[in-house]
Amino acid sequence: MKPVFRKELFWDVDYEKIDFTEHARFVIGRVAMRGNLNDWNTLKDYYGLETIRSEAVKIRYLDKRTLSYLSVILNVKKENFRCYNTEPSIKALWDY
Repeated sequence: MKPVFRKELFWDVDYEKIDFTEHARFVIGRVAMRGNLNDWNTLKDYYGLETIRSEAVKIRYLDKRTLSYLSVILNVKKENFRCYNTEPSIKALWDY
């Protein structure tokens, strides 16, 4: 059975066409960074912490707050996350 997340989390894709097995890393990253507590609980119920852990460490970008949260919740050192060891492609924001 498909999990039910707020469709606002997936504003840029067709929610009905998401393959939650094939695109687990995308879904986990999106819910972790932009979801609320209900979304997080749905994520845990659907994937389980082991799958979340194995996919989250491979995500290319997580904001600092999400990285810290996942590090604590999943009991994984920040250094073990791919996003921690990868430099961002944009070094600085535009100066307005």
